Amino acid sequence: MNSDGTTTTGGGGRDVQIHQTRILPDFLQSVNLKYVKLGYHYLITHLLTLCLIPLMSIIIIQASQMNPNDLHHLWLHLQYNLVSVIICSAILVFGSTVYIMTRPRSVYLVDYSCYKPPSNLSVKFTQFMEHSKLTGDFSDDSLDFQRKILERSGLGEETYVPEAMHHIPPTPSMAAAREEAENVMFGALDNLFANTKIKPKDIGVLVVNCSLFNPTPSLSAMIVNKYKLRGNIRSFNLGGMGCSAGVIAIDLAKDMLQVHRNTYAVVVSTENITQNWYFGNKKSMLIPNCLFRVGGSAVLLSNKGSDKRRAKYKLVHVVRTHKGADDKAFRCVYQEQDDDGKTGVSLSKDLMAIAGGALKTNITTLGPLVLPISEQLLFFATLVVKKLLNAKVKPYIPDFKLAFDHFCIHAGGRAVIDELEKNLQLLPMHVEASRMTLHRFGNTSSSSIWYELAYTEAKGRMRKGNRVWQIAFGSGFKCNSAVWQALRHVKASPKSPWEDCIHRYPVQVVT
Repeated sequence: MNSDGTTTTGGGGRDVQIHQTRILPDFLQSVNLKYVKLGYHYLITHLLTLCLIPLMSIIIIQASQMNPNDLHHLWLHLQYNLVSVIICSAILVFGSTVYIMTRPRSVYLVDYSCYKPPSNLSVKFTQFMEHSKLTGDFSDDSLDFQRKILERSGLGEETYVPEAMHHIPPTPSMAAAREEAENVMFGALDNLFANTKIKPKDIGVLVVNCSLFNPTPSLSAMIVNKYKLRGNIRSFNLGGMGCSAGVIAIDLAKDMLQVHRNTYAVVVSTENITQNWYFGNKKSMLIPNCLFRVGGSAVLLSNKGSDKRRAKYKLVHVVRTHKGADDKAFRCVYQEQDDDGKTGVSLSKDLMAIAGGALKTNITTLGPLVLPISEQLLFFATLVVKKLLNAKVKPYIPDFKLAFDHFCIHAGGRAVIDELEKNLQLLPMHVEASRMTLHRFGNTSSSSIWYELAYTEAKGRMRKGNRVWQIAFGSGFKCNSAVWQALRHVKASPKSPWEDCIHRYPVQVVT
């Protein structure tokens, strides 16, 4: 499956292009009722809070309307009804205690930083193809295939590949891979600490995700050692979880912040390319070479109420979908060796259809949490009629533009962005951040959604109260969503990855 929505098949040394009219299934036209129920289950879990708020409001309104005589009569009544007073007090104390103990702690995004590699690591298409040819590992057919992928990928001429890939021949050693990881992670963290003025020893939780490079000691241990983090830090290292692992890491950090009071959590998302470049000729394994580029992000989260005033966003929802129980979904993004023993990541021809199914499940679960009640009623009514009466009723397509102001769709490839734009009925401006991130930085895996958020901020479009939908998917197969709400008019932080080039965007991407 190519990035332009065509399937390439080899036969007798010739390539046949089979054009498809649709890459992703029209997942908004077919929904599963159990995922809608799951979304409403999330609402029911917060039913106590929803009931207590209006009750307290009614009590306050009634109390405000009482005059001194009413208060005197109430006091006299209570004096002769001690049992009632005790029962009411016990109920009030019990309800307040349950509310305080069960309510989730707010999680604030104080700031984040995206790594921008040095200019000497940028690679133009001609340079990419010339170096690929000089390695001597690729056949003419494979070189032509990579050239076509590059031209249709949506990537620009300023994306970055690691230092080892600039050498002729390439030098994909363990030392070079460590150096790439250190440059990316430490570069993002240095900027994050400088912008937030947070001392590294104040960090209580550390979560690092990198799918394909997991050395010993771990990447999280490298960060602990570099910044001399405290000895009782809760550190986690997530591996093999693909491009959606950034949202998984946020969810894990959120859960940790529910347990540990008054602390900070840092989430570092990256991918390592140095030791994962494919030097074979299997076409399904060549595509990652053309799309994946160097990048990474560091995010600072807090559960301290005092940080609300300076934080950029508040975490509203995280919805995770895992399709790993299905064999096709499990193997659609699969690291393996080809017939010549060369290791790479193979992309199945079923990838886009599986991604569509995961997306359908995820947004069907997310809908009841974020859509206005009017959209939910229309959507649910048509769904019930279709299920109960077996009527040929066209499902109502919810307008997600009413729920979100900004969309950060994982920059996995141009075709995916195109199809999500079509299926969710988005406008070009809603997918602009994703397209421009793909053009400027390529597919930076799990960190791409943060480059997209940084683009929106750099454009000055983030206003107080705006809601942001980050959606990413990756191997497993997984689709994960995070919803954030802006706490103020958000401006780009110093040393934003777009700082020196935002004036040139948006650009017209060649299709």
